Amino acid sequence: MTQQEPLLVFISAYTGGDDSAIHAYELDPDTGSMGLIHRTTDVAYPFMMTLSPDRRFLYTNHSVGGFGKGGDQVAAYELVGRTGELKLLNRQSAVGTAACYMEIDSSARSVLVAHYDSGQIVSLPVLKDGTLGEVVSVMTHEGSSVNADRQECAHGHCVVVSPDDRFAYAADLGIDKVMCYRLDAATAMLSPNEQPFVSTRPGAGPRHLTFHPNGKFVYLINELDSTITLFDYEVDSGFLTERQTIPTLPPDFDGHNQCADIKCTPDGRFLYGTNRGHDSIAAYRIDDNGGLTLLAIEPSLGKGPQNLAMTPDGGLLLCANEPSHNVVLFRVDSKAGGLSQVGESITMPEPSCIVMV
Repeated sequence: MTQQEPLLVFISAYTGGDDSAIHAYELDPDTGSMGLIHRTTDVAYPFMMTLSPDRRFLYTNHSVGGFGKGGDQVAAYELVGRTGELKLLNRQSAVGTAACYMEIDSSARSVLVAHYDSGQIVSLPVLKDGTLGEVVSVMTHEGSSVNADRQECAHGHCVVVSPDDRFAYAADLGIDKVMCYRLDAATAMLSPNEQPFVSTRPGAGPRHLTFHPNGKFVYLINELDSTITLFDYEVDSGFLTERQTIPTLPPDFDGHNQCADIKCTPDGRFLYGTNRGHDSIAAYRIDDNGGLTLLAIEPSLGKGPQNLAMTPDGGLLLCANEPSHNVVLFRVDSKAGGLSQVGESITMPEPSCIVMV
């Protein structure tokens, strides 16, 4: 077996004070061992991160006093080789409140940010040197839904760009909708698509979504009713059509649960979604038409699995258990899709987002 090159893994610690940092680890994909090599500490409450397609720049949203406290910013960093060091390039106001997700388009010209408290999606241009320009568009969601405690108003929870950079899709937990936008990647400007949104089941609480690698399907994980919804994606129009909704929990579970993240293997054969409360990872097989079949629901080996990340070859799945302060590595069975722990769990403060180089 050919030995794989080490991977550089960045994990944000969503906390304040001395623990607030972006941690850089070196990961051996063969053994699953991870060692801390650097901490970037000039950032308070770093939450979600995204890497430029050429892996030269990292972008993170962060706030001065924590989630929903205001002062949200987006920071641009340059990677200093493979050392794990990050060089700050600049910061821009994120404009909204409680920034909770971000993504860069594949042309590396636009960064999009979702805001939970203010129910907004904003976009910023990426300049040629990797720095960020000021926010150029703000899309404000309106409405509410049936869950009085969680859906009293709009709550933007993620924004994902289509593979061809022509569209952007924002899951809004508060209004049970996936908002559909056109993206002009060259200017980072957003505008409503001809299909401005698709609705989920009342009370579903859409949270995160991801495209299948073939670009034909979109998978949405719903935080409040613990389900995953499959949409067919029409490439020319950007329209979404719901086709399947499937639970993330065993039928006999009657406790409190909130779903969080969703990831697809690079070969498009398996899908994984996290349960916070049941503290598990639901694993699904994807058939040739995009349909899902539940394979297993595996323990996340920590509390509140917040974020998932897959190695480029699909061999390892990393799970950030934020409340229990640990990151667990799982080996993915390439034939059956099952998960088994590999290596040692990593202990760090409030791990919230994982990206790999």
